[in-house]
Amino acid sequence: MRLLHPGGSIVHLAYCTNVHPAEDLPGIHDQLSGSCARVRALLGVPLLGVGLWLSAGAARALLADRRELVRLRATLDANGLEVVTLNGFPYGGFQREVVKHRVYSPDWSSPERLSYTLDLAAILAALLPDDVAEGSISTLPLAWRTQGAPTALLGSLVEGLREVGERTGKTIRVAFEPEPGCVIETTAQAAELLPRDDLLGVCLDACHLAVGFEGLDFGDLPIVKLQASCALETPPGAQRALERFHEARFLHQTRCASGYADDLDEALARLPYEERWRTHFHMPLHAAPPPPLTTTAGYLGELLRAVLAAPLTRHIEVETYTWTVLPDQDVLGGIAAELAWMRRELAALGLKEL
Repeated sequence: MRLLHPGGSIVHLAYCTNVHPAEDLPGIHDQLSGSCARVRALLGVPLLGVGLWLSAGAARALLADRRELVRLRATLDANGLEVVTLNGFPYGGFQREVVKHRVYSPDWSSPERLSYTLDLAAILAALLPDDVAEGSISTLPLAWRTQGAPTALLGSLVEGLREVGERTGKTIRVAFEPEPGCVIETTAQAAELLPRDDLLGVCLDACHLAVGFEGLDFGDLPIVKLQASCALETPPGAQRALERFHEARFLHQTRCASGYADDLDEALARLPYEERWRTHFHMPLHAAPPPPLTTTAGYLGELLRAVLAAPLTRHIEVETYTWTVLPDQDVLGGIAAELAWMRRELAALGLKEL
């Protein structure tokens, strides 16, 4: 969806397809003409933005045969879908039975991560609508914290992005996504570690920032993309209600005022129950969990107001990838409801749907 900002710029709203398990080209075409087209129909909009996730294998297959890129663009057009942003965080296997720390591999110490990201840049330049000159790719926060601070390949990343721009006339920017437990946990660390270049910046994931209890002053840090997401919040003394959310697929970092745990089982074993917790478990934007648990939807609203005042970014992606591990959920109906909620929030900020 496209919305007109009061300042005159166009803001793009999409939902991320990493919630769907397809990792090869036939599966991606089925996903777009099936799940994504159904979400668009539920919303009743003529054009739906999708934040496309392509595994490394799918990206290589698209670039191996130019006809595959043309065919993918045709599938998007035929189903009333457009792509201005890609999720380049998971390399593959994001909906396998156990993901956990695998999601950070390969990290930015590996040439494979560089190649994958530049493949995505070439693909996005070909998929961008004709009237859109700039695309974005979100990527991991360099590495999990035990891997040091791998920045040596970032110069080659900038060179590759510039080459894509010169060849295609499209600007592709890469957004590093701060996340608890990683080399870049905060926007301050991003400002310290990332080279200052107009093609690099951050992806603000509202769930991650809320878990970190981060403020809303980002200085002059370039914000390339915002991921609309909510963390799970637990009031003091209610931690046993979290036990139903401990699951094997994804990592659920948890923080409170006096401590941090890499996953929910560790948090339940040792963090103090008399404090408020926030947990990296992406929750539906539009609906709270059963009491006494809540979400950080209020923080998301504050973040949207801070970022969209100017606006500081024009790419917003709803990213609730946990629908498949939430009990008794209508996934496609829930995604449509989240997008409708976001549309109302943006309208309240003065943005008008085009």
